[in-house]
Amino acid sequence: MRRPQPLAIRITHWVNVPVLVVMAMSGLQILRAYPYFGPQGERWDWVPLQGWMTPDWMRAGQWLAGARHLHFLFAWIFVINAIAYVAYLIASREYKRRLFWPPRDTRPMFQQLAYYVRLRKEPPPADLYNGLQRQAYTVALVLGLLEVLSGFAIWKPVQLSWLAALFGGYDGARVVHFLALIALALFVVVHVIMVLLHPKSSLEMVTGGKKP
Repeated sequence: MRRPQPLAIRITHWVNVPVLVVMAMSGLQILRAYPYFGPQGERWDWVPLQGWMTPDWMRAGQWLAGARHLHFLFAWIFVINAIAYVAYLIASREYKRRLFWPPRDTRPMFQQLAYYVRLRKEPPPADLYNGLQRQAYTVALVLGLLEVLSGFAIWKPVQLSWLAALFGGYDGARVVHFLALIALALFVVVHVIMVLLHPKSSLEMVTGGKKP
């Protein structure tokens, strides 16, 4: 039997912590150069938070070129780490324990949500993760994929015009990249809250936990 958190899972998890922080901070520094969305002269006012001048402590890279170099460096680390993580999930079949599978997890997800909002007295049965956790972690993976693909579309909108077209062009890719960042930030906030409510899970992510 495997530990709750195998070594490969723990390594890729903790590598992502500084990588995502630096990518977010350098991305905000890049955004500062033009903090608006849509073609120039046709600003898309529906995009939230545009024009917001983030404080210095939230940004990294000091200037546009420096932030771009930092962002690309950590983006490649993120991509390599993500490939290693997904490869391990498939090779070890860990995806069965960790990823959301609708026929199995949809009902437990809503039951767990009902428990959290006090509409249900007892939580539904769960093994490594409950249905709500699997749904959240799977959504986080999808958001990470959107960040990578939209990032490539922004980086090479001409060479990868087919990819940019999937997002509605260069400007659409910028919007998706920004909104996915906001969604990931919200996920991290909820994730930290849940870790504080369930400190055993954070300890397992350090030690691996005991084999069942």
